[in-house]
Amino acid sequence: IQYCSIGSDDGVVGYLPDTKSLLPDLRSFKPTYLLGVPRVFEKVYNAASRKAGTGFKGRIFAQAAQCAREWSRTEQDGGKHSASQRARHAMFETSVYRAVRGALGPNIRYVACGGAPLSADLAHFFAGIGLPMIQGYGMTETAAPFTVTRVNDNKIGTVGQPAPGSSVRIADDGEVQVRGANVFRGYHNLPEKTAETFTADGWLKTGDLGSLDEDGRLTITGRKKDIIITAGGKNVSPIPMEEEIAKCPIVEHAVIVGDGRPFIGALVTLDPEGLASWLPTIGQPADLSLADAAALPQVREEIQPFVDRANATVSRAESVRKFVVLDTQFTQENSCLTPSLKVVRPAVNRVFSGAIDQELYAGKR
Repeated sequence: IQYCSIGSDDGVVGYLPDTKSLLPDLRSFKPTYLLGVPRVFEKVYNAASRKAGTGFKGRIFAQAAQCAREWSRTEQDGGKHSASQRARHAMFETSVYRAVRGALGPNIRYVACGGAPLSADLAHFFAGIGLPMIQGYGMTETAAPFTVTRVNDNKIGTVGQPAPGSSVRIADDGEVQVRGANVFRGYHNLPEKTAETFTADGWLKTGDLGSLDEDGRLTITGRKKDIIITAGGKNVSPIPMEEEIAKCPIVEHAVIVGDGRPFIGALVTLDPEGLASWLPTIGQPADLSLADAAALPQVREEIQPFVDRANATVSRAESVRKFVVLDTQFTQENSCLTPSLKVVRPAVNRVFSGAIDQELYAGKR
């Protein structure tokens, strides 16, 4: 499994094994399209933001990013861009958007994302700078892509419609169920597992939660097994809140916890690249260790507004009451990330059980 794949009009395809040299590799290959997991596009956006800095150029980039998102949302809603929007978009095209696209190579025309949920804000940013963000949904049992958005029907926030001959439905409990020629027949020599995975009428139970709009576009809202039930019986879907907290430039991952606990908490890991850019602005060396950075009160102060924004989207019973900044990262080596960079929630709960018990819920029952 690769972090992203790239291709060109002449049929040449390449694979990037990691994100460490992402931008130089892209400029060298000069792809027409880029297909990656959300982390790839987060790194592109964050690299552009860091390059702009925190001064005047940083403010210009922030305004340009907001303009791009508004431009995309206006298009998605079927509206017309105002004269002011057109003028600002044209100005930022020259000063910002062209440079961001150029960082992906001179031939890039569109980008595609899969493997994990992508922030709608990020998708609108890329669409707004002239790079349509195609999104899809699938699993190994569906021979990978099952639904996909189209260039001419690219509703951001959805993962599109099924391929011809395939069908999707939503069960009473919100689970996404699918069937079609690309759905597997069963697990080899595991009849009981196969029976558990299919409904009585032959639909594959994906384990994902979702909804369908009036045009049959699928939106994924979470995983059944990820739903957190607090000690008070409140059901909490963690992904939307995690996405909001992870928008903080110095945050790499946020994981909501609280199953069977008295309140909702969060584990937060820091992004080394974001830290290196941000630390000098508070008078700290750019190469400060993760452990030392995690202990800084300014780090918590920087993250808190993003936690507050996440909390503003839910009820008090669902809100994050306390968060811990971890002094290490989620990696494949500690089993907290999959090869496609998705967080493995059970592993996080296991590996960081000490922080959960002693820092989040010490003395709480």
